[in-house]
Amino acid sequence: MQAIKNYFTFLGHQLTGWPVQNYMLFAFSFGLQLMLLVSNPITTVALVAFAGTTIGVLCILAINAAKSVNGWLGLISALCFIYIGFEAKNYLAMGEQIAYILALDIPVLLSASWNSNMAAKIRQFTAKTWVIALAATIAIYFVSGWVMVNFTDDAMPWVDALPFAISLTASVICFLRYNNQYIWWLASGLTQVVLWYLSFRTGHATIAMFVNSSVYLMNDVLAFTISPWYNKKNRAELVEKEESYLKQKSELA
Repeated sequence: MQAIKNYFTFLGHQLTGWPVQNYMLFAFSFGLQLMLLVSNPITTVALVAFAGTTIGVLCILAINAAKSVNGWLGLISALCFIYIGFEAKNYLAMGEQIAYILALDIPVLLSASWNSNMAAKIRQFTAKTWVIALAATIAIYFVSGWVMVNFTDDAMPWVDALPFAISLTASVICFLRYNNQYIWWLASGLTQVVLWYLSFRTGHATIAMFVNSSVYLMNDVLAFTISPWYNKKNRAELVEKEESYLKQKSELA
């Protein structure tokens, strides 16, 4: 029982110490999504979209702040988005969420590295890892596009394939703790905006998903400016706070 209590205390700690801009972006996103929810017909899809987008924004902001609570947040939001993707017939959007679960959410939950002062372990690409990441993205794009063309009735197979390839690669890069992930997340956000806008225009998706993708883009901009992934001063402060927290936790154990 004490172990469970300690774990929830740890998760609560992971929601603290974020840059103030992260909290502001969440408040903005939550208010906007709530406005969309109450100003349109409230359906099952709308409610799931509201839950998924709200938790999803918390997830990306947690990653931005180098906090491992993103594992649970990502898992819950991914399940919501899988349902929305099915309703919108964006099958690779569903596959993208499954990829997040397998390549990022579950590994984060199981990883000791992510769950113990992860900010101290951030690293950057070498020339070799750049080549591997770009080659993997291109290969996943063509394979997934071919699968969608030949085995599904997806209306936009090659459009769907692009964010899937980028996001799957980004998930792996993120789990491996490279800050270069945000180049992939930015590209993914741009393609997601296009995808969900087109889906909304054809009547296959709620506008909440388009708005959510736009918020993700804002988060990516924050990542390049104030996030510990790129801001060395904020990273050093976070590492110091996390080390202090872990020391106090160890003394109380």
